[in-house]
Amino acid sequence: MKFAFVHSWRHRWPVELLCRVMDVSERGYRSWRSRPISRRERTDMKVLAHIREQYRLSLGS
Repeated sequence: MKFAFVHSWRHRWPVELLCRVMDVSERGYRSWRSRPISRRERTDMKVLAHIREQYRLSLGS
């Protein structure tokens, strides 16, 4: 979760600063980025896409 936060804000703030604030190593962050997406994460992304689509179809109700 911390690495995902760093990744999502990397265009706004330096990675070095984000890693320091989140108390993670830059090396760990770069290692995390180079790993392939896990089966669980792929499944979670599919479920989330389905939820968003259903929400959109319900007109946000």
